[in-house]
Amino acid sequence: MQPIFLFLAIVLFFIVALTINNYIQRKRGNTTEREMAPPSIDLSQSGCCGAHEVCEKDSLIAAFAEEPEYFDDEELDKYSCRDSSAFSEDEVEEFREIFYTILDEEKPRWVRSLQMRSISVPDQMKDEVLMFVNELRMQKMHA
Repeated sequence: MQPIFLFLAIVLFFIVALTINNYIQRKRGNTTEREMAPPSIDLSQSGCCGAHEVCEKDSLIAAFAEEPEYFDDEELDKYSCRDSSAFSEDEVEEFREIFYTILDEEKPRWVRSLQMRSISVPDQMKDEVLMFVNELRMQKMHA
């Protein structure tokens, strides 16, 4: 009779040990049932505004598009593959003029369009764009 109790005690010990280990791993965030992480958008290289909730939502459809959407801004194509820190003040003003003539709800799509065309938002404008899109996101959250 004692071997059965010993066997049950060992089985019970392993069940308790596995349960505690599972609890500790989940507490640390180590789960095997992870969701796929959202795609990261590198603000420094890609030209995205960095407001991921807005950009990613608006870019989900655009991500499947083969051609970028234009906002009467074809002249910006000459800045393709240019580093975001390499823009003169006149060139930044060219970006600004287009940015402020686009409808507010289209601005995240415009940034996504630039990204698809390998055009970086100039460093001088990144804070403006990010601030505007964050404000737009806050308005949508409160609406």
